[in-house]
Amino acid sequence: MSGLRWLTAGESHGPELVVILEGIPAGLALSRERIDADLARRQRGYGRGGRMKIETDRVAIVGGVRGGETLGGPIALRIENKDFASWQGRMGADPFDAPPEALTRPRPGHADLAGGLKYDRRDLRDILERASARETASRTAAGAVARVLLESFAIRVGAHVVSIGDVTAAEPTGDADAFLDRARGSEMACADAEIEASMRAAILAASHDGDTLGGVFEVIALGAPPGLGSHIQWDRKLDGRLAQALMCIPAIKGVEIGLGFEAARRRGSAVHDPIGHDPARHRFTRPTNGAGGLEGGITNGMPIVCRAAMKPISTLRRALPSVDLASLTPIEAAFERSDICAVPAASVVGEAMVCLTLADALLEKIGGDSVVEAQRNLAGYVAQIEARA
Repeated sequence: MSGLRWLTAGESHGPELVVILEGIPAGLALSRERIDADLARRQRGYGRGGRMKIETDRVAIVGGVRGGETLGGPIALRIENKDFASWQGRMGADPFDAPPEALTRPRPGHADLAGGLKYDRRDLRDILERASARETASRTAAGAVARVLLESFAIRVGAHVVSIGDVTAAEPTGDADAFLDRARGSEMACADAEIEASMRAAILAASHDGDTLGGVFEVIALGAPPGLGSHIQWDRKLDGRLAQALMCIPAIKGVEIGLGFEAARRRGSAVHDPIGHDPARHRFTRPTNGAGGLEGGITNGMPIVCRAAMKPISTLRRALPSVDLASLTPIEAAFERSDICAVPAASVVGEAMVCLTLADALLEKIGGDSVVEAQRNLAGYVAQIEARA
């Protein structure tokens, strides 16, 4: 079997988060520190809430790795929820000594009401604990493993914040690696220091109003070979898989690839990327990348460019009108400790989801039970492409 599969488990204020990742080849050098680095990035960003002061996420690798190398079996990762200590008697698997007070005030924009109706839960905490974005720490850990794998094939994935509210950064210019390095070094994941200051000001203004802010982030993958994904069936198209991977992040309401919606406003001559040929480098070339590195659901060798739009967080200090499920009377929505803006954090989760999706597509294409075998397979495939160019 080739490709990856993974599952997460755990609740926001439960004892821990768990993820099992299967399909990583044997022989990949993997350390806890590489995973912890991405977990730390997910927790930073101006506008984050008080939970980030409690949790200092560190991963425990409890299976699939021995002596710093993957074994080829499932990799099991665990992240402790330090805040669980404050939720004794209200969270956990054991029966409660006394029923905790039920949460019955659903928040507009959250899974509270829809989930409560679907799963027939009278206490909406049964829904919000799993629907919480805290779950994305698990995805970030799994994505960090996929990132290490991609880097062993010279594929880099990075992200930057395009906008917060109505504050928008300029289009990326210059060397892509240098641009991503600047964004990675920014607390706001923004490569432009002047725009970053304006983003902070917008978040502060929303906070003073008891409100929240969303925005847009962009994920870029460099070095992916042509030929990942397929046009053969709907569920094998890589652009569709990437869109689903990004859309399933909490609060994401829109995804674009390449020019995205802008392509619908242009004529075809201003959208599609002309094809050239470089005989010295044995490759086909493109002067533009409106397609975002994907044509017909298949990578074409250009950088993969995806954008995701994040709505404002649905937990507001200035609560919106709601209905109490117990009494069916009007009431203000419940307030859970929350962020004002989490777009920079979401960009790290976006990187993780793109890493997992690309690693899956790469292993699907080249196979290999060990990293050495997979690298040899990729080298043979690249040589085959170069022979045609």
